Amino acid sequence: MKNYTKTHVKEGNRTELHNTLSLTGAEVSVNTLPAGAGVPFIHSHKQNEEIVAILSGKGKAIIDGENIDLLAGDWIRISPKGQRQFFASENEAMTFVCIQVKENSLEGYTMEDGIIH
Repeated sequence: MKNYTKTHVKEGNRTELHNTLSLTGAEVSVNTLPAGAGVPFIHSHKQNEEIVAILSGKGKAIIDGENIDLLAGDWIRISPKGQRQFFASENEAMTFVCIQVKENSLEGYTMEDGIIH
């Protein structure tokens, strides 16, 4: 049995990776909003914080009623209770990665968890 799983994400509106990569500690999705489009709902989470990385384009997030401009290269962390919605700009698509993990579940960082062989 291999100690890794690999996949390739093709262009599309949303690709969830939990099944494809057999993820056990995080949910990861790759999302593209076409120019002028937005996620059609406001949502929050019970336990999971979200880490969002903007890969290309620009847009905005509305979190708890606050407008936050987003550009390629931006990263943002949102607490589970934060009510959020994402939008691409009117003239440019926005592609982003969303990583969900249980808030306060990280028990060690790379240096504490890593093993040099």
